[in-house]
Amino acid sequence: MQTRTLGTNGLNVSALGLGCMGMSWSYGPPKDKAEMIALLRAAVERGITFFDTAEVYGPYHNEELLGEALEPFRGQVAIATKFGWAPASESEANARWNALNSRPEHIKKVVEGSLKRLRVDVIDLYYQHRVDPNVPIEDVAGAVRDLIQEGKVKHFGLSEAGAQTIRRAHAVQPVAALQSEYSLWTREPEKEILPTLEELGIGFVPFSPLGKGFLTGKIDENTKLDATDFRSTVPRFSEENRKANQALVDLLNQFAEQKDATPGQIALAWLLAQKPWIVPIPGTTKLNRLEENLGAVEVNLTADDLRELEAAAANIQIQGARYPAEMEKKSGL
Repeated sequence: MQTRTLGTNGLNVSALGLGCMGMSWSYGPPKDKAEMIALLRAAVERGITFFDTAEVYGPYHNEELLGEALEPFRGQVAIATKFGWAPASESEANARWNALNSRPEHIKKVVEGSLKRLRVDVIDLYYQHRVDPNVPIEDVAGAVRDLIQEGKVKHFGLSEAGAQTIRRAHAVQPVAALQSEYSLWTREPEKEILPTLEELGIGFVPFSPLGKGFLTGKIDENTKLDATDFRSTVPRFSEENRKANQALVDLLNQFAEQKDATPGQIALAWLLAQKPWIVPIPGTTKLNRLEENLGAVEVNLTADDLRELEAAAANIQIQGARYPAEMEKKSGL
């Protein structure tokens, strides 16, 4: 497995990571624990050293899953988790986790729970999950800097933050990585975010690099999404928009045929070709999908391929917002 470096302080990880949210949360009912432990360990055996989770996934269950599955590989893998949400009520068992909270005292409290659930002594990469408008980003960066000095965190990350927020945070505590959505159907980071990251020496971790599954070619206008699958609420996944957006999958299929690859592999290879400090984290709950995704590292897109793909993609207008309106407000981009 090829490796890449996020940031300037030596966070070296596999060129592809594994997004683990869907194992426990958001993409339908939670998956079988034993099967997911086996999948996580299979990922390590195949060279993946970078795993992504968050306190809120479950909540808590996903961190616990990774803690159990990856405990035998402590020191061999890097686990990224996130803070920044809190229950909207005192009863955490049934609370909706829709309240942002990045106050320094909250960060320093919840890190202890993440360390325990992950069964580690130090968190490799600790992201602010979403920018909290009620807390200056300098205070957030300062709190994580304190955790780094205490040996509880190695690297600081941000998610879905805008360029100025990134700069302000980075001035207090160097940011190793920004995590935001980026793929051939979500190109917004190219305007300001990527140039800012390149200037500051910050790595980029695209989530949903396969368009929440759409770019694999396995979802079309006739696909029925379960009510527990959050994509059923996403405008881009309405039946009408899926039909319109099929044009992008058709384009990926054309390149896939030329390269003896799959459309998903072309989508990931395109991302990997953008910058050497980009590490996509496609998620999956299936071994065959994991192996397919890993195959993208071996797909060689030439400069001519990239120009041709770019020119054709520019003629495709993606239909539908990537989140419901209330979630878009919290994206920070």
